Amino acid sequence: MLNPWADPGKPTGERVAALLAELTLEEKLAQLVGVWVGISDGEEVAPAQHEFAEPLPPWDELTKPGLGQLTRVFGTGPVEPAVGAKVLAETQRRLVANNRFGIPAMAHEECLAGFTAWQATVFPVPLAWGASFDPESVEVMAREVGRVMRDLGIHQGLSPVLDVTRDPRWGRTEETIGEDPYLVGLLGAAYTRGLESSGIVATLKHFAGYSASRAARNHAPVHMGPREFADVVLPPFEMALRLGGARSVMNSYAEVDGVPPASDPTLLTDLLREQWGFTGVVVADYFAVSFLETTHGVAGSPGEAAALALAAGIDVELPSVRCYGEPLAELVRSGEVDEGLVDRAVTRVLTQKCELGLLDEGWEPDSPAVLRGEPIDLDPPALRDLARTMAERSVVLLDNASGVLPLAAPARLAVVGPCADDLLSMMGCYSFPNHVGVHHPEVALGVEMDTLLAAVRKEFPDAAVSTAKGCEVSGDDRTGIAEAVDAARDADVVLAVLGDLAGLFGRGTSGEGCDAEDLSLPGVQGELLDALLATGKPVVLVLLAGRPYALGSYRPAAAVQAFFPGEEGAGAVAGVLSGRVNPSGKLPVQVPRTPGGQPTTYLHPKLGAKGGISSVDPTPLFPFGHGLSYTSFELSDFASGDELPSDGEVEVSCLVRNTGSRPGAEVVQLYLHDPVAGVTRPVRQLVGFARVELDAGEQRRVTFRLHADRTSFTGRDGRRVVETGELVLLVGCSSEDIRWERSIQVTGEQRVVGHDRVLVTPVTAG
Repeated sequence: MLNPWADPGKPTGERVAALLAELTLEEKLAQLVGVWVGISDGEEVAPAQHEFAEPLPPWDELTKPGLGQLTRVFGTGPVEPAVGAKVLAETQRRLVANNRFGIPAMAHEECLAGFTAWQATVFPVPLAWGASFDPESVEVMAREVGRVMRDLGIHQGLSPVLDVTRDPRWGRTEETIGEDPYLVGLLGAAYTRGLESSGIVATLKHFAGYSASRAARNHAPVHMGPREFADVVLPPFEMALRLGGARSVMNSYAEVDGVPPASDPTLLTDLLREQWGFTGVVVADYFAVSFLETTHGVAGSPGEAAALALAAGIDVELPSVRCYGEPLAELVRSGEVDEGLVDRAVTRVLTQKCELGLLDEGWEPDSPAVLRGEPIDLDPPALRDLARTMAERSVVLLDNASGVLPLAAPARLAVVGPCADDLLSMMGCYSFPNHVGVHHPEVALGVEMDTLLAAVRKEFPDAAVSTAKGCEVSGDDRTGIAEAVDAARDADVVLAVLGDLAGLFGRGTSGEGCDAEDLSLPGVQGELLDALLATGKPVVLVLLAGRPYALGSYRPAAAVQAFFPGEEGAGAVAGVLSGRVNPSGKLPVQVPRTPGGQPTTYLHPKLGAKGGISSVDPTPLFPFGHGLSYTSFELSDFASGDELPSDGEVEVSCLVRNTGSRPGAEVVQLYLHDPVAGVTRPVRQLVGFARVELDAGEQRRVTFRLHADRTSFTGRDGRRVVETGELVLLVGCSSEDIRWERSIQVTGEQRVVGHDRVLVTPVTAG
């Protein structure tokens, strides 16, 4: 007879309750921790990794009570896929045999820009997803990434990042999708839905407020009013939970108004669970429970940190056990911590394991990849094709006033700059080659890819291509600038390939812990660009970067922005330069004119704009939503209703026509402005968009169905309201390129709305 918890025919709740009743305190706590068996003595891939990498008991002793999670079997070092899959299966087999009830662990990995493992496809970073304005492709990408992970025996992916860009000096800007919460939420929900549809538990992070730290410093305090928090920071998480079906959430490191989220029951329990109805598992960001003691100073010991986190709603301590083990057990035994809180967390963990089939009788640790016994390809052609699509759709043509692009069969090209011939310049800090591979220089990159220099030579086979580095990405060595200038003088067109090198904790110019003091081009790249421009030759600026940089003091012939476009990114950028690819990316973050920290994003109220009351002009050089094409688009025949019932919707539509000579894509953007409201509102706020592919001469009607809930905001009393009165609708091709606006009336009674409100503006193009 089957044990009741192992019988898949019984209800999940009944199975979990039966198992919970049999567990000792030690066995319960074992389900609430991970073990990072791959921690090495090398460079860190998590904050304070080695500081908290305390010696662990022998494996059989450590796992005798069981184990909640296995941390990054594939993502900590360069592991052959087949070897990693077999090691994971064998680890699970030993774990099942060693604990009383045969409970396996959940295995989690990072998958921010594809699966963070050696030889896996390197996709563009999330900021590039934002530039694509293409939720459908993002969902397909995530589903395929999830399938690869599930095939290897992985259960959980620590993605997507739903932090909204607030200050692009923050090193992790490359991990954000953009500065607009609707764009972040819609694409984040698409990525979540893709992972979940493949059977991978998606983990939303970082909940919440992480990207709004003072001076954009990693882990720095966040000081933000409750309305901004509710209206800008929280909506993407709501969307990914309701529309994406996420089963896991990870806390933010950064304290908000003095309260670390890992110890905040108002956030993790009252809001997330009681108001939003989340029933999944909350996992700690790596070492976040320990940080309550060591960096935040709200706990005096590992046990106190565990007690705070557990009571707040952190179910699992990651990446390894320090606080939720014996320190927490002592407090439970003494009665200082209610064992009911432990049972609450264990119930959530076991419920998820049950739903994944890990408690079923006869569960086998061998993954499909192991059972096939064939070579494992983590970068198959289908995923490379997806990477190419995402890269091509994310490249943004910022400026082409000179008309130099697309390049018409140049005879002599100079491809210069520190990012021109560097593979790592194509990838973000959570791509395996930058995240881990750089610590193993003896190991091959793991994927086939081109530098931009190599891609340009392929794209222009008849051109004479010269190159010079000019300078490093960072540092003050100027000795190579003269060589770059010489190369430029001998060329018909100069490609100045500048930008970032992604890394971790100060080992790069972009990435986790690689924050910037200002938005000047890193190192002496600005001086290199000035010197190239001084030659008088046409200079095309190509930026391979993880954040926007201030470009107002330069006047290149054209400018192209690519946000770490991944393994197929070089070909995508080269295709844009030649015209083989018609650029269609739009800026998910504005490009500043001057290098000082931007006081706000495009979501500023009236007093956040240029005015006579301040000598500082915050107007960006290129606005949110901006991006040019090699064809032209006309928006016409606009229509909308005159009224929007406070509990209803209004249709807004226009014709979009490709008036040029080649196929292309335009992103039609719907904004709103509330001119008189109970609290100050943004001058412009994105409430809908549609990416529309059109052949030359083709036209389609784009129709938005805007529900009144989409106009809601947090009022003075902290409740989200739909106010009646005047509302201005705007349709255009960027937040500043507005082609039509109309004032309508929101009629009826003022309404209070909650988590069940309408979150999306449906759009059709036909």
